[in-house]
Amino acid sequence: MIAAYIALALPIVTPMPESYTERLPDHLVEFKMIYVPAGKVNIRGKEVEVKAFYISETEVTWDLYDVYYLRLDMTPEQREANHDAASRPSRPYGAVDRGYGHKGYPAIGVAAPASEVFCKWLEGKFNRPYRIPNEAEWEYAARANAPLPEKWDDYAVFWDTSEDKTEAVKSKKPNAWGLFDMIGNASEWVKSLDDPSVMTTAGGHFNYEGPDLGPSLREPYTIKWQDRDPQVPKSRWWLSDGPQVGFRIVVSADQVNLEQ
Repeated sequence: MIAAYIALALPIVTPMPESYTERLPDHLVEFKMIYVPAGKVNIRGKEVEVKAFYISETEVTWDLYDVYYLRLDMTPEQREANHDAASRPSRPYGAVDRGYGHKGYPAIGVAAPASEVFCKWLEGKFNRPYRIPNEAEWEYAARANAPLPEKWDDYAVFWDTSEDKTEAVKSKKPNAWGLFDMIGNASEWVKSLDDPSVMTTAGGHFNYEGPDLGPSLREPYTIKWQDRDPQVPKSRWWLSDGPQVGFRIVVSADQVNLEQ
């Protein structure tokens, strides 16, 4: 009888949906998507409801972005014919990674429009509507329903912990939801809540000092990020002077069926 009472008193725990890993067909490249439950987050003094979604465990790396922009998913004949040229970046001036590091490092200098076209390409590969997070989703995931650390040294690549450049993803500890580099390393594109057509960056990057970092930090695009770009208008693919900018991806939870 006592055991029965104890059993009745215990709460029913609903298991969290599983995170999942995508593997790019015909390539060894993979990326993990972490489940984020529905909740609320305060953005500029306003409480915003956030529906459940999945977010990439790390910033998009060169390993994955290379397949897209170098057209490694195409045959040599397709590449030679410049197939799909309108929806793929041209090669930038100079080294894309600025010499910071490549394999396992965040893809950087990617312009906002390019990040969205990349998501469309990824959707075509996996039949999931991947996209750039809005700032409420991003900040909610960055906070992870947990107190922020007193110091960012163990969790973020920033002025005190970097060599004036990005570091490999997962080089620091993850947050409470298992997400790496939400703060620091590369700042990340997010869609504004005030105007979804406008994108800004969040989280800060390797050149920020510790006290300035945090989930609420935003840094909007400036033309200075493309100062050396000779094109008119400026490139929609690359930020010639924005090596601090990266991105990660999300997909709404109701768009994911892991039983298929």
